[in-house]
Amino acid sequence: MGFDASRLLDIAGITTPVLGFYDAPVTLPFAPLIKARSCVFSSYRNWLKGHSVLLGKDNYGCNGAGYWLCGIESIPQKEYADYLAITQGFKSSPSVMNRWMEKRAPYRKENSNIIIGPLKNDQQQYLKTVTFFVNPDQLGFLLTGCEYHNSDVDTHPVISSFGSGCGQLITMFENLDVPKAIIGATDISMRKYLPPEILALTVTKPMFEQLCALGEDSFLYKPYWRGLKEVRSKTKNEEQVLPG
Repeated sequence: MGFDASRLLDIAGITTPVLGFYDAPVTLPFAPLIKARSCVFSSYRNWLKGHSVLLGKDNYGCNGAGYWLCGIESIPQKEYADYLAITQGFKSSPSVMNRWMEKRAPYRKENSNIIIGPLKNDQQQYLKTVTFFVNPDQLGFLLTGCEYHNSDVDTHPVISSFGSGCGQLITMFENLDVPKAIIGATDISMRKYLPPEILALTVTKPMFEQLCALGEDSFLYKPYWRGLKEVRSKTKNEEQVLPG
């Protein structure tokens, strides 16, 4: 039985599908499936329809997903670093990019299939991370939830890191067994596939469990969140009645 996020999503007003990153031996439970053809996030509209994206050694989409998610080095790292630093201007020099890449190892698969798609409660044993697509208000809501159990100012349960959009789905976590979250979809090369007001928040499975367990004593049921929703609703209603 998987974690029940329905209450959390309802209170937050999150209507976009919550994605799971799965490392699984079989694909049938995740149907309907589509194969990765380009950037993973080009499948955003397919995710909205309930489809999952399959990545493997022969169909990993772009070189970034092949490297960061599947551990496939289709071009030598030095050439890739040159491309990202010189052609795309993501770092000040190829050497800086190369050093950055050396300190961040690609995800190492446990099974033959990487699948990214709507949550499947009966496949929880293969679930690695969970991703929410959110607007700024909803991001603040979830970040507050990620901090709910944190009392140490030197421990940061939420991080933000430079990296590819697909790498932010899993590779940037140092330990998947620790409650942690990363603000994602900040990669400007993949943002064209998302609505401009949407960001992502990806959490490890332990953090997802904490979020789903937030109770009536938490901010979910307190005045600040209710007040923010009321203001947004009022503003939306006022905009609808303005003359065109």
